[in-house]
Amino acid sequence: MVTVSRSTVIDAPVAAVWEILRDFNGHDRWHPAVERSDLEAGKRTDEVGAVRNFVLTSGEQLREQLLAISDKDRSLRYTIVESEVPLTDYVAELSLKPVTDGDRTFWSWSSRFQAPAGREGELAKLVAEGVYEAGFEAVRARVERQPGVSGAPPRATATNGALDGTALVIDRYGGPEVLRAAPISVPPPGPGEVRIRQTAIGVNYIDVYCRTGYFDLVTPPGALGMEAAGVVHDVGPGVRHLSPGQRVAYACPPVGAYATLRTIDAALVVALPDGIDDETAAAGLLKGMTAEFLLHRVHPLRRGETVLVYAPAGGVGRLLCQWANYLGATVIGATSSEEKARIARAAGAHHVVLPGAASLEEQVRSLTKGRGADLIFDAVGRDSFAHSVAALATCGHLVSYGQASGPIGDWDIGSLANNSATVSRPNFAHYTDTPEKVAAITERLFDAIARRIVTVEIGQRFPLAAAADAHRALEGRRTTASTILVPD
Repeated sequence: MVTVSRSTVIDAPVAAVWEILRDFNGHDRWHPAVERSDLEAGKRTDEVGAVRNFVLTSGEQLREQLLAISDKDRSLRYTIVESEVPLTDYVAELSLKPVTDGDRTFWSWSSRFQAPAGREGELAKLVAEGVYEAGFEAVRARVERQPGVSGAPPRATATNGALDGTALVIDRYGGPEVLRAAPISVPPPGPGEVRIRQTAIGVNYIDVYCRTGYFDLVTPPGALGMEAAGVVHDVGPGVRHLSPGQRVAYACPPVGAYATLRTIDAALVVALPDGIDDETAAAGLLKGMTAEFLLHRVHPLRRGETVLVYAPAGGVGRLLCQWANYLGATVIGATSSEEKARIARAAGAHHVVLPGAASLEEQVRSLTKGRGADLIFDAVGRDSFAHSVAALATCGHLVSYGQASGPIGDWDIGSLANNSATVSRPNFAHYTDTPEKVAAITERLFDAIARRIVTVEIGQRFPLAAAADAHRALEGRRTTASTILVPD
């Protein structure tokens, strides 16, 4: 039997370190050896018996099971169930203890296992250095560079409780080049407010509209961004549903999410379930909430209807395809390339129409035996609106919820009488302007994610400082799925 033990001291409060380690399925967000991690059978990440599937950056796969976890003792124990690395009878345990008046953390990590004869030293070194010591450094970088997480003393200059941070702001409307990093002073939360140390920030096309001035949701100088996830740093008087150290997210006006720290109305912030990590929340909350109200409130989708989804490989488009398929609709995606068509099909589109000799409406009518689509979700706007109207079935419903190609301009609604069509132009803010509305939408969304009715895929990650590059990729239609910014 081989025994490997390592320990270290992390310069951060024990609560901050435990917040990371107690997430049994969270290694892919911080450990350099783990490429991907998924929980089996819908278990919670802190549920004893949960099995995680690791894909290592070196390519090997293994399954590990959580044997015990204690928030009181801040310890957990796990075993390898199956592995392509020759480690057998592997049982590991890690535990945390506060040191030096609670501001630092002693972390021990040890394991016992069997190894093939002659490979004991090689595998012991792999575990000690590649797993334990690499893990220490990864967590150290994560929490020691994020002062203030879970109550850690702020290292930023504090003035009357304010914390220094960084935001990506615009001084004028314009192209991606107007985005620049700027220091900010983030005030402590007042009554009903919460201050969040953000770990992941969602990028959405509405951010482009704000940057260009098409939407007047931000007046320069100001920061962009509608959604983010992170950890509560502190809460103001009267806040009862959130507490320091809790993982949270939001997706709503006012804009200003492109920042490392933010103080915001606590009523707009929701606590994240254990099964939804920060990046997934930042990548999917706004898009998922949009998909929820489009499919369940703007047009409650009925089984058997045919729905046409533009940009089905994008963030909202993928979710619409998945959810509409689950609800029993026939889903048609409209996209620009075979690569994106494959993504749409994988997301649940039964058919995909591509540019070709036949127009979009001709292709849709061919697929529907001349009837047309009952429901169309059009995020393109100017270049697609006329085709969408022509592709509608009698009494069909066109939901125009975006204008990636530009505003639709002036239209004679009399033309809609040709097929008794209806048109909606929903506004995200009107469906999410009260805590009750947000709670109802996020409850259904989180349930859909937990049941894997929808999955949130992150196609691109950019450092926060490279937000301009993220905008260029988004506007150049070079992105797939969701895009997030990661604070440096």
